[in-house]
Amino acid sequence: MTHSVSAVRAVDLRVEPVDMVLDRVERSLQTRLDPGTAVRKRRSVGARTDRDTWVRVERRPLDKIADQGWNGTESAARLEGVAQPVWRGCAVWRDTDDLVMWRADETDLLPGAPIGTAVLSQEPALPVNWWRAFGASLDALARNTTGRVATPDTVTITQDLVTESIRGVFTHEIDTTVERWVPAHADLNWANMSAPAFSLFDWEDWGNAPQGLDAATLWAASLAVPALADRVRRERRHDFESRDGKLMTLFVCSKILGPDAHPEDPRIEPARHRARQVIAELQTG
Repeated sequence: MTHSVSAVRAVDLRVEPVDMVLDRVERSLQTRLDPGTAVRKRRSVGARTDRDTWVRVERRPLDKIADQGWNGTESAARLEGVAQPVWRGCAVWRDTDDLVMWRADETDLLPGAPIGTAVLSQEPALPVNWWRAFGASLDALARNTTGRVATPDTVTITQDLVTESIRGVFTHEIDTTVERWVPAHADLNWANMSAPAFSLFDWEDWGNAPQGLDAATLWAASLAVPALADRVRRERRHDFESRDGKLMTLFVCSKILGPDAHPEDPRIEPARHRARQVIAELQTG
């Protein structure tokens, strides 16, 4: 008789008790976490330590840990020219009761506060030097090299995924072949950058991706604030004007306009409008 592998229990760390997990983290890293600073998300919990560092704890199912592992924050520490918190160390263990693993990464504190939620509804006040540092870090990131492959939304990005995502929403005849793959953060949104001093964090999903993925992802997270979306496009013009950047625009639009779209998402109409423009550009270019 064969035994089927049991499904991983769905867990939301915003409501799941995590005291035992955090106790283990404290023992492993030999520090104390300040519960008053805790930030709880669906699959991660973070808190400040008594030595003025930050610890981020993530729970991930075994089937979501690909061949490259899930040491994104650790491996990003070697990236040159990218403003990010210094990585200090980690603790990793297998859950004894479920098909998941836990990982705690300790880094320096951010030089500023996170800008906001992943998708913004109001324009943040960002100084000129913030945009300059933002652009310099993204340019530097693309000049680095890696064997990792990006996993936006924890899904490995491949040529097939790009093609299926675009063609699943847009029925036009478009050549979806990606020409240039470069290192990308792959989760570039307003919750993963600090201000007024720029720093980019949460590197779990970084790796090679089509040029323009980061710019398009941040643009999509800004669409509810037209002036902000336009600013992102101006700042990363060379990404958006590239053929791959146009494909990535359609890729992120497919997530907004796909079957799982929320009918009241304020980004739907601007995404639909821009997608029509990009499709026309790709067909005539």
